[in-house]
Parts: sequence; structure tokens; C-alpha cells
Amino acid sequence: MSHPEQWLSISEAAAYLRVHPATLRRWSDAREIPCMITPGGHRRFALSDLQRFAEQHRSTAPQSSALPSIWAKQALMRARQALPAPESAGWLAALDSTMRERHRAIGRRLMGLTLQYISTEDGAHLLDEARAIGHDYAKLSKLAGIPLQDALQAALYFRDRLLEASFELAETAPIQASDNIRLVKRINALLNVVQLAVAEVYASPTTAQA
Repeated sequence: MSHPEQWLSISEAAAYLRVHPATLRRWSDAREIPCMITPGGHRRFALSDLQRFAEQHRSTAPQSSALPSIWAKQALMRARQALPAPESAGWLAALDSTMRERHRAIGRRLMGLTLQYISTEDGAHLLDEARAIGHDYAKLSKLAGIPLQDALQAALYFRDRLLEASFELAETAPIQASDNIRLVKRINALLNVVQLAVAEVYASPTTAQA
């Protein structure tokens, strides 16, 4: 004797799959997972369909070792899409083209170092490089006459994009929550060192030539 189908609301189904309801709605719109629309216009998902979907995607879930490269692509895309126009951000408007390129080079160094750091279990030695990057960035900013508040605004902008990319992974890829938590902690640990290094340089009465 077959059991009656169990139907879940979108919030219940999203909780079952451990994704945001918006993600489930997007999958449903793309017909990746079927749903029924009630007379009132609400989506209902069959538990059997959810179980089948979860089983199919469990085998294609990225391994922990693949997360850094997936995250890096997401972070770079976010940073490029959300980059403000120079005239709308004081920390960019204060720089000429040469200074902007030097800042971009530092950003590329930091991005590469972040990818290295989240790809290792220890990586304590990489924190020294993070501190050096923070010092170089602060010296360059100070040389350009950028106040500490604007220098930190730029650093926080970079930090926000990297963290947003890690949060989005939980919605766009079937990854373990523990892996994503580790990713966020590693990013925070590295960028804390960078921002403290920036503060150290601005607190110093003299600035070496960048």
C-alpha cells in the first residue's frame, strides 16, 4: 500500500534542502525541481521530489578541497560587479591613474594570498605576508594623502566582497555548513591582520616612501 505524498511549503522545502527560499524559488523557476502551485498561488514541493533532488546533488557536491577555487571565482565576480565609480567613492577619487594601478596590484597580491590561506590547514607564515601587504597599502595610501577613514573604507569594501562571496556559496552550491564556516573564519583571520597593519602605519609619526 502506497503512502500519500507529503507536500511542503517553500520555507519547509528550503529548510529540508538547507538552502535559502530564494534559491529554491530560482531552481523551481528553472524547472530543476518540480513544484505544485495551489489555487492561492503558493508553491508546494513533494517530499519525494526533494529527496530525489538531494540524492542527485549529493554526488555532485564540491569537495572541501575545491571550495577555495569556487570561492575565488565568486569573490572576483562580486568585486568587479560592485566596484563603485571613482567619483562616487572618496577613497578612489583621491587617486590618480598611477596610484590606482599600484593599489590594484596590492589588491591582487591580497587576493592571491587569501586564496593560499584558505587552501591550507595552518598557513601561519602567510599572516606575515598579510601584515606586509597591509603595511604597503597603508604607506601608499598615506603617501597619496588619503585619510585613515578612507583607507579603511577601501579595506572594508574589499573585505565585504570576499565575505559576501562566501555567504553566497551556501545558496548556490551544495556545500557543508562546516566548510563554509571555516572559510569565513579564515578570511576574517587574514583580513584582521591586514587592517591592524594599516592602523599601525597610520599611527606611526613617519611614513617610509612606498
